[in-house]
Amino acid sequence: MRPLVACLVLLLSPSAAFAQPSLAGNWFGTGQPDDKGAMYLDRMMPDGTFRVHHRTCIKGKAFDQHAAGRWAKTADGFTISIQTVNGEPNPRTDVYRLISMDAQKQRYVFMPTNFAYEARRVPSSFQMPPCDLIS
Repeated sequence: MRPLVACLVLLLSPSAAFAQPSLAGNWFGTGQPDDKGAMYLDRMMPDGTFRVHHRTCIKGKAFDQHAAGRWAKTADGFTISIQTVNGEPNPRTDVYRLISMDAQKQRYVFMPTNFAYEARRVPSSFQMPPCDLIS
């Protein structure tokens, strides 16, 4: 009887039944305010750290930038506290409002500019596409 009760408690628990998808994971998207073809790959770790790889393609050549820091969920979105860019200290905090999110896709807005992003969840083995395929 105890295993049955434990299963029912887990199934009926509000946190289990209505849990929101996690921001933790690997998210790939395209577009930046000044470059609609730019790409990014966010690796959001469950411990609140992140790494992001940005790629801009110009005439088939990749220009990459890497940033790292911490992320945190807020009431209506999340913040990204960047600590380093390309290994150099460059602290800043970016604030985003989450528009929608499910297990495979998220839409969010960068608050200072109101620029909307859309990213899809990808496996940890995902690699950024090469520029010669898109430019």
